Amino acid sequence: MKPASTLPLAGVGILVTRPVHQSDNLTQRIRDLGGNPVLFPALQIEMLPQAFIDRERLADCDYAIFVSPNAARIGMDLIRAAGGVPAKLRLAAIGPATAAELGKAGSTNAGGREIITGPRGFDSDALLAVLPRELVAGRRIAVFRGEGGRELLGETLRERGGRVEYIECYRRVRPAGDMRGVVSRWQRGEIGASIATSAEIVTNLFAMAGAEGLRWLRDTPMFVPHPRVAAAAFQRGVQALVVAGAGDQALVAALETWFGRLRPEHALTPAT
Repeated sequence: MKPASTLPLAGVGILVTRPVHQSDNLTQRIRDLGGNPVLFPALQIEMLPQAFIDRERLADCDYAIFVSPNAARIGMDLIRAAGGVPAKLRLAAIGPATAAELGKAGSTNAGGREIITGPRGFDSDALLAVLPRELVAGRRIAVFRGEGGRELLGETLRERGGRVEYIECYRRVRPAGDMRGVVSRWQRGEIGASIATSAEIVTNLFAMAGAEGLRWLRDTPMFVPHPRVAAAAFQRGVQALVVAGAGDQALVAALETWFGRLRPEHALTPAT
């Protein structure tokens, strides 16, 4: 085992802004490389109070598509409350993280059945590649998503002849609070990078930052999974942006490259 001081992220504080319940794997990966995750959730997930599954309507569906891990977690809870997964319903997920969340349902919810997902890619296009017209034309499709989600998936499935119904089961809200505690850590040299995994998180971060926090956010390298997120950060003045690709492994690999190889002079000295 390598000494902690020689690990790629030794002494580097990484601001992790995901909802708390989605941060465990990412923070552990950062620790495994010697880094110090600094948790500051800039997004909160809440089940919609009116969220409800009509058992008979779900039983008439051919596919249930889950667009995110939150949709899988909350949607499956609603399905379980409605009596479980109907026998003919096929399950599909956008991205491996969503598929893994569906897999956690195990025998009680998913019945151990196959989960359809794109072999490569983490977005709607990857899933649509394995749902051609011949599989979806005339089929009833329930799309589980958050409030006000993107329309690309549903629109494309309708163009292919699918009969699409959205089931909005959660909402994304900005947590209360501000960045004063985090700013203090920046001032002590304890944060060397930030991670933002959605444009909404970027928006919330800047709304929660306050005047002093804005400067630190803009001057600290930010690691993001997608060009859309990078664009949101760039528009708000972030100076150094790294588009790592989707998934925790890609984010951590980009951090390792930045601090451990390409930019070792930016690694922070461990706090004493």
